[in-house]
This record gives sequence, C-alpha cells and structure tokens, in this order.
Amino acid sequence: MRDSRKFYVPARASRHGKAVLWRLMGGGLLGEARARLLVSGLGALLSLAILATAAAAEGGRASTPIVPPLVRVAAPRPMPPDLVTPVIETTTTVKPKPAVKPSRPTSTTTSTTTTLPPPPALAPAPTIPQGKGMWIWEPARTEHGDVTAILARAKAAGLTHIFVRTGSTWDGFQNGQFLDQLLPFAHAAGLKVYGWDFPKLSDTKVDVDRALQALNHTAAGGNRLDGFAADIETRSEGTDFRADAAWVYSHYLRDAVGPSTLLIAVVPNPTPQMRRQYSYDATVGPFDAIAPMVYWLNREPGLDTAVALDYLKHYGKPLMPIGQAYDGGPEGGRPGLPTPAELTRFMQVAHDYGAVSVSF
Repeated sequence: MRDSRKFYVPARASRHGKAVLWRLMGGGLLGEARARLLVSGLGALLSLAILATAAAAEGGRASTPIVPPLVRVAAPRPMPPDLVTPVIETTTTVKPKPAVKPSRPTSTTTSTTTTLPPPPALAPAPTIPQGKGMWIWEPARTEHGDVTAILARAKAAGLTHIFVRTGSTWDGFQNGQFLDQLLPFAHAAGLKVYGWDFPKLSDTKVDVDRALQALNHTAAGGNRLDGFAADIETRSEGTDFRADAAWVYSHYLRDAVGPSTLLIAVVPNPTPQMRRQYSYDATVGPFDAIAPMVYWLNREPGLDTAVALDYLKHYGKPLMPIGQAYDGGPEGGRPGLPTPAELTRFMQVAHDYGAVSVSF
C-alpha cells in the first residue's frame, strides 16, 4: 500500500534553493527554464527516494538483482606441476560387524516330551522250498513206516523236503505218531517237513481247525511242521468245490495261521478243460506258492508242465509243480511207473519255466 503521508519542504528553503539554481543556470529566462527543469528532475529523484523509504518502512523486500552467470576462463598457460599438491585418498577398510546369533526366545510354557513306542517288527516272510521233494500219503506203505529208511532214501535221492499227509475232512487229523518220529530226525538231517491236508470245503471252520491242529503239533525237541499244503480238489474228487467256498477257506486259513506260516496251494493241472470248471482266481490268492498237480498219464510230460507253468505265472507266486511218480494205468494212463526220461523231462521243463522246486 502506498503511504498517503505528504512530505513538505519549508518555503524559505525552497525560495533560497531556486535562487541559487537560477544564478547557476545563468539567470534570465533561459536560466530560469533550466533551473525549473533541474528542480523538476531533483523533485522526481526526491519522490523516488521517498517511495523507496516508504517501501522499506513497510517491510517490503527489495528484488534480488540479476547477476550474470559465471564464465570459466582458461588459464593463459598450464599450471606448473610443482604447484599442484596431489590429494592422496586413503582407503579405510570397514570391518564387518560380527554376526549376532539370535537368542532363543524364552518360553514360559513347559514342554512335555512323549516317547513313542517303536514300530512293531514285521513278521518274517515264509521260506519257500527249494530243490526236490516227495509226498507221503500212507507211512506204513513207505519203507514200512521206517523213519530211518525213509530219510536214508530221501537223502540218497537228493531230496530237500517231504510232504506228509496230516488229515482230511473224512479222516480228521492223521499221522501224529509218525510226525513225532519223523520231525526230529528229518530236521537233524536238514530236511523240511510240510503237512498236507485234503479239505472238503463244506465246513470251513472244521477244515481250518484241523490245519491248525497239524501246524501246532509239536514233537520232541520242540520240532514242528515247517509249513502247510492245502490240497484243494474238484468235485470229481468228492469236494464241495465252489469259487466262494474256496475263497472263504483260503482266506480264513491265512487269517488263522498268520503271515509267517508257509501256505502252499495244491491245485489241479490247469489244462484248458480244467480252467472252465475250477476257479484258480478264487483259490490261490492268500497262498505263498502254487503247486499244480502235473500228472501227465499218457501225455508228454514236458508239454503239460510248460502249459501249466505258463498259465499260472501271471499270479506272481513261486511255482512248485508236482510230477507223477506212480503207476498211471488205473487212471487211464500208460501202465507202469514213469520212466527216468519222463521224470528228467518234467524237471528240465519246470526249471526252464522258472519253477522254484519240484516234487513227486
């Protein structure tokens, strides 16, 4: 805001100043005109001074004068090198601060350590028979029941195991006394002994209880059977074979004896005709090994053995084919005992098709 105050010059000073200027200008009209111009210029200057003073009194800020930019001017000659003091930069190695290991948070909660019991030990897997074996149905007709003679002939023939009939649904448990004599000596001679039973499948509990009776039978020295073979025949042999009955019997038997007891499924020769009336699928599931009864009678033993093992291999179980060592004449086969060539042929083909053992 402009200041409305007026500044007055005393009259005497004004008249005196005008006279002085008039004389300086030469007097006369020209001098008076010059004096008036000079006075007017002085008045303008005075007015500007008054305005500047008023602006300063009001606290106004004078504008900053515009300064021309600096211009770098090159030196007329290079600077002497001895006048330059080099600046040596010192490198300071900053050592890293040592890592501070975070302290564990202090918990006010009391922890309780629970010791878990060790996992249960897995039951040992059954041992599958290797080598050659033989089957004894009626001990009295096998070396007259003489255990010493039986074992001597078994060792001479290179046998590793023996199957002994221990009962059937019709006869109940059998040959306990014979097992009492045989088991200690057979084990001492390095031979395994397996029980062999013929179930009718009409009463599963009766058949399984009989199998348990045989497996639990204990001879002197704590000797017991090394496994059990279930001879599961067809209706032609007097059984009540049905797929569901065979399934129930085999699974009930496995549950009763546990996973470590060797169970062998003795099944008919799986010829094309037999497969149409006998359910191998329902029978062999819970068993550890399969023993097909390959009785060739009047056929070529090698072909029968190959067909049987080739069919049964898809079950993924060890195969233990049973060969014919009896006179097949009464059953429609060639009369007389099989020849050594037939027995050898049977064993060779069984070996070639991956059988783990054979028996007769």
